[in-house]
Amino acid sequence: MEEEIKNNAKIIIQEVIEKADLKEGNLLVIGCSSSEVVGGNIGETSNIEVAEIIYKTIEPVLKQNKIDLAAQCCEHLNRALVVEKDLAIRREYEIVNAIPQIHAGGAFATTVYRNMKAPVLVEKIKADVGIDIGNTLIGMHLKTVAVPLRLSINKLYKANIVCAYTRPKLIGGERAIYN
Repeated sequence: MEEEIKNNAKIIIQEVIEKADLKEGNLLVIGCSSSEVVGGNIGETSNIEVAEIIYKTIEPVLKQNKIDLAAQCCEHLNRALVVEKDLAIRREYEIVNAIPQIHAGGAFATTVYRNMKAPVLVEKIKADVGIDIGNTLIGMHLKTVAVPLRLSINKLYKANIVCAYTRPKLIGGERAIYN
């Protein structure tokens, strides 16, 4: 199980970076149900070990590419997001007061919080790209026009994977010219 999760997580993060053409400073939101990854129902079998495997696989790739991470908490924290404090300040996100725990925030958000240098929670972001692992409903955290991003795999062990990138709105109608 561990090797399959690592291998698939690496494929997913690499393909998202490549296919979404992510650049330094782009913001990636990840919602992850460790329960769904291991074959359970969301929120019922949270697994910190699985969350750590996923995080420790993707984090070095994000760091190497200088891509910022936001980890979505579960509904018990109103889907708040774990981010680095400097990101929250730089992007002028309002910081909220909570610390994710395995059953109030989820295993993945808890893992990210424990591993970031100066983690904080924020309520709202507008991410450039998103990875939804296990039907966690990340859409509210993406910029306005989300476009499905098809990967070569659509599962992380037993959890469904849905990804999206964003693009600017096309405005102006038939007279407009777009690039």
